[in-house]
Amino acid sequence: MSGPGAFFVEPRGPAAVPRSQLAGFAVLVAAVVAAPFVLYPIFVMKVLCFALFACAFNLLIGYVGLLSFGHAAFLGSAGFVTAHAAKVWGLPPEPAILAGTAAAALLGLVFGGLAIRRQGIYFAMVTLALAQMVYFFLLKTPFTHGEDGIQSVTRGRLLGLIDLNDDRVLYVVVAVVFLAAFALIVRIINSPFGEVLKAIRDNEPRAVSLGYRVNQYKLMVFVLSAALSGLAGALKVEVFQLASLTDVHWTMSGEVVLMVLVGGLGTVFGPVVGAVVIIAMQNYLAPFGAWVTVVQGAVFVLCVLAFRRGLVGELARALGNIKL
Repeated sequence: MSGPGAFFVEPRGPAAVPRSQLAGFAVLVAAVVAAPFVLYPIFVMKVLCFALFACAFNLLIGYVGLLSFGHAAFLGSAGFVTAHAAKVWGLPPEPAILAGTAAAALLGLVFGGLAIRRQGIYFAMVTLALAQMVYFFLLKTPFTHGEDGIQSVTRGRLLGLIDLNDDRVLYVVVAVVFLAAFALIVRIINSPFGEVLKAIRDNEPRAVSLGYRVNQYKLMVFVLSAALSGLAGALKVEVFQLASLTDVHWTMSGEVVLMVLVGGLGTVFGPVVGAVVIIAMQNYLAPFGAWVTVVQGAVFVLCVLAFRRGLVGELARALGNIKL
């Protein structure tokens, strides 16, 4: 092998996805299929939406090493665009969701263009500042209805035929979209593009010296992460029929960081596990009020002290450093 990628992993074809990840994906599919029979479908759909959000965020921090404190901007803005398109413009669910996802991707292009030339804490602070600008814009602009948000969003009919007001039907749609997006992320991670991302994460100066246009790769993955985060926000609006400022607030950006760190930074399935843990705590500990935040903090401290690689990362190491 010659050229700029000479010192990186040889580009591989579709069969290069590790067997451990394929097995894990099969388990994930089985869990998604079985979940609505033992749990409330709305709760499971919420978990899937946040799991997709966490996976999108992990694609940026886990495989490029870029810590964004502003990813809630993509989740929330896509939700508002989707809600407005469905309720005010009367669009069917497909173009409404695509509009929200496209808006998040466009916002990601702007954010990325301004932020990727910075590194470390400077990158994080730039993304946080930009996200706060989006938050205050959505707070003041008339179409979002301020703190009330956009309520009673119509779910509509998929392909003009399938009524999404049935939670069971909507669950199937959300599950299929989540699994397709997750499979896309796995494919990206195990592609030549993914290998370059890992190389940039591990040794950016060396990647630059070998001829890779690092900033272009960073921008591409930033936009991709923003688009997938927007897709998660659009699906969340379909599930709850509500677009809220809560999804744009900086605390939501903190929650997705917590999900990824608890599950396992830089692992494929870690964000999904982290989302399950955090959302389950928020749901089942809700009667305890503010104590939920205390418990989340305790779980985070425990993971930092005892499970520094996250739950899935520690499991992978215990099984012989397999790729999960």
